Amino acid sequence: MRLGSAAGVTDTGRRRLRNEDAFICEPPLFAVADGMGGARAGEIAAGLAAAALEEAGAETRGAEGITALLVEANRRIWERSVQDPATAGMGTTVTAALLDAATGTVGVAHVGDSRAYRLRGGALEQLTTDHSLVAELVESGVLSPEEAERHPQRSAITRALGTEATVDVDAFTVDAELGDVFLICSDGLSNMVSDDEIAAVVSEARGSLADAGEALVSAANAHGGEDNITVVLFEIVAGDPEAPPPSVPAPATATADGVGDGPGETQSAEPLASGGPLRRHGAGAGGRLPAILLIVAVLVLGILVLYWGVSR
Repeated sequence: MRLGSAAGVTDTGRRRLRNEDAFICEPPLFAVADGMGGARAGEIAAGLAAAALEEAGAETRGAEGITALLVEANRRIWERSVQDPATAGMGTTVTAALLDAATGTVGVAHVGDSRAYRLRGGALEQLTTDHSLVAELVESGVLSPEEAERHPQRSAITRALGTEATVDVDAFTVDAELGDVFLICSDGLSNMVSDDEIAAVVSEARGSLADAGEALVSAANAHGGEDNITVVLFEIVAGDPEAPPPSVPAPATATADGVGDGPGETQSAEPLASGGPLRRHGAGAGGRLPAILLIVAVLVLGILVLYWGVSR
């Protein structure tokens, strides 16, 4: 078996002014981070986490390897928040998955309530357990799963990267089978769209994971779009594992601080089925404007110099 197509999409949603989510879709590594904090601190935390994962992604092995990267990400976010008062208290959820096609397994590590799912035979299975207040209440029997879906504190998390000097990371390994589709998402999807609807949307758009991602974002927005929405999908297909492709520039690359989107903007992309890299950490139009202005200024200056030379 080998990795088939993969896709990632992120959207600001209907209620938020900024997108504080980040995602990595860089086969064989996939991840979603959902930042939190005042001002722009949430997107900074998510960007730092994504950068820590990305730096060592090609060298990472197994769930233990991802765990080590999340511990390092926690250190970076915590130290930044201590050094910079403007980011004090920031944090982020992270759920990451690493495919090992040679063994037919997927390693998963996560902190917070961003989720990993596996769609197999039309049935959707939640692989991760939310680190949230309502999840603990459901586990203790205080709330039913149906009550948890409507609980006003369903977004209150009990664990995140960067909020403390140390962090406990949940990590495990699951088997992969031919035809499996793995989905990682922020709670902007899972709080808005039921598991049954997620399964139906992905199954209907199975021919294109990019279309499936866009359809899931549209569904979340149709249900209110109360938070940023980020979705990463990848599938398992028949064939021998392929060698990692040569590194090529990605369509957008994040800085450690991360620059968010404007309201309502969607970013999406689909790597080639061979597993070309894609990483998108809130890189919006804001970072391109200075470069565009510089190019215009140089062109204008060139025209003036040419005109001055001809007039003489």
